[in-house]
Amino acid sequence: MKIVIDMNLSPTWVSVLTQAGHSATHWSQVGAPNAPDREVLIWARQHGYVVFAHDLDFGAILAATDANAPSVIRIRTQDVTPDHSVDILLAVLQRYGKELSEGALISVHEDQSRIRLLPLEKQQPGMDRKG
Repeated sequence: MKIVIDMNLSPTWVSVLTQAGHSATHWSQVGAPNAPDREVLIWARQHGYVVFAHDLDFGAILAATDANAPSVIRIRTQDVTPDHSVDILLAVLQRYGKELSEGALISVHEDQSRIRLLPLEKQQPGMDRKG
């Protein structure tokens, strides 16, 4: 899976994800550090990447634009360093790979994940899944 890591997360995620068999790049390698989140989403969609971030803005943009791509993974733990969160993230990538390839917004917490399929505006009641 190809993953672009947002500026609000450490570039050390690149090597961790690469070692796990994913293609990863930090946003600082492909775009301006102060680029708006909308620009990150456009780039990710055009290049086939999943966005990995810590902030909530990406979900709001996906909902407001009725977008069906790119997929976004939001890590919502207190400690977002790879040392603390890598196992959680890798489990989500493995469990929801199909959904991520088709378009999804996944919020990752310490003890569970919440997935919503894209586009968010067209969600039917009961389509949220927790895992």
